[in-house]
Amino acid sequence: MSFFKKIFSKEKKETLDKGLEKSKESFFGKLTKAVAGKSKVDDDVLDNLEEVLVASDVGVDTTLKIIDRIEERVAKDKYVGTDELNKILREEIAGLLSKTNIGNETEFTIPEIPKKEGNKMPYVLMVVGVNGVGKTTTIGKLASQFKKQGLKVVLGAADTFRAAAIDQLQVWADRTDVPIVRQEMGSDPASVAFDTLKSAVNQDADVVIIDTAGRLHNKVNLMNELTKIKRVMQKVVDNSPHDVLLVLDGSTGQNAFEQAKQFTKATEVTSLAVTKLDGTAKGGVVIGISDQFQIPVKYIGVGEGIDDLQVFNKVEFVDSFFK
Repeated sequence: MSFFKKIFSKEKKETLDKGLEKSKESFFGKLTKAVAGKSKVDDDVLDNLEEVLVASDVGVDTTLKIIDRIEERVAKDKYVGTDELNKILREEIAGLLSKTNIGNETEFTIPEIPKKEGNKMPYVLMVVGVNGVGKTTTIGKLASQFKKQGLKVVLGAADTFRAAAIDQLQVWADRTDVPIVRQEMGSDPASVAFDTLKSAVNQDADVVIIDTAGRLHNKVNLMNELTKIKRVMQKVVDNSPHDVLLVLDGSTGQNAFEQAKQFTKATEVTSLAVTKLDGTAKGGVVIGISDQFQIPVKYIGVGEGIDDLQVFNKVEFVDSFFK
């Protein structure tokens, strides 16, 4: 099937395969049990498959869509053997993901931002997410990847709620050798964001990544804070932030769906990063989140290493998950 033409380099593909290994083994272990003793895909097999998909954190709504698609195939083809189920699943999930224009990238790229008064303007990425999901690590790895592409990066430590958050970002700035703008704990986050953008413009930077506080228990405060940060940044760079990236911990399964719901209510989220997929059997969450939120999954974390943050490519993801 031409859909599954290889796109990634051999090394990247191996990292992705390894990162999804637990999810794949768990999924196929359950799938094998679901079709045990059956030669034909019938109602019983479909019921069992539904349970397998829900248990793999694909999510109920997305699971029902997948089952509907397979039912249509079975009705049309009259006889579908259980030995074909893996291939059909792979094709139907790929088809479902291809309905949204997401997951086509293969490299870490940024769009060009229009100049302002003749000056080059940086691409501004604001990162949101609750504490503990791998937000700071994702920022550090993104900085590293953008730098590898020859881009000049500046980090902004606008999570001033926790001293640890500022220090963690400093560690990543040192590790990746990129400049960071920071203030004391308790400083106004919008002030940090403003200073970061000013500094980035003065340095002719290409990319700015702004960290923000990960508090969800008081959504109104979070909403107000993020709105203020955006408003202040726009005084320096028009239409910034150009991307609001929500980081979700893939290992939390359904809880990641809930966090996505809450954050999309608190602010406009334009892309997603799903982390920690290597340590869990819940890789199916990427399929469900891609489908349900109609917000592009841009990046996935498939390991601890600095190069183990990958651009999400639906072709490669489905191919690794189902091969």
